[in-house]
Amino acid sequence: MAHANHSSSAAHAQGHGHDDGHHDLEALRMMGFWIFLITDCILFGSLFATFAVLHGNSAGGPMLSDMLEMPGVIAETFILLTSSFTSGLAVLCMNRGDRKGLMSWLAVTVVLGAAFITLEVTEFMNLVHEGAKISTSASWSAFYTLVGTHGLHVSVGLVWMISIILQLAKHGITPVTKRKVGIVSLYWHFLDVVWIFVFTIVYLMEVM
Repeated sequence: MAHANHSSSAAHAQGHGHDDGHHDLEALRMMGFWIFLITDCILFGSLFATFAVLHGNSAGGPMLSDMLEMPGVIAETFILLTSSFTSGLAVLCMNRGDRKGLMSWLAVTVVLGAAFITLEVTEFMNLVHEGAKISTSASWSAFYTLVGTHGLHVSVGLVWMISIILQLAKHGITPVTKRKVGIVSLYWHFLDVVWIFVFTIVYLMEVM
């Protein structure tokens, strides 16, 4: 009897230790994500500062204010902000345990994000066709680097979301997939905030 109690206590302690280890690992991963966001803030801060210094250096070529077209950029902004809303709906479905709703809203977010990237690539192609290349002047180099870096981050987010949708289809809503959905949603909201600064500083202020 004493031996049985001892075995039961040992098993409970082992299970408790395993749970603590899993919890510590999840907390470590979340901390790693926040460190990543901090480094991204530094990256974009540096790119914004570079743009602020170089945006007027056209080297006698086309000026940003003469080439940027607002209708397409406004459409991009509307699409990306809408995708932030749909990613929030996905998290709400996750909290309710609605796997189908979660996957559907993540898929909608992916479609909206892909539409944003398509419009951005189209904008870049039109600018290059009109003679505003990344090598045209310092101002255009700063423009393409800043806006392109944000677009690259959005593309990474799309691949990330698609992989999570596949994991949800295979494993369902688990503590691991919940963490991943929560992290990718925060990442997506972060990109929306960065885009608001891009829209305001790069486009609105230049055109005005």
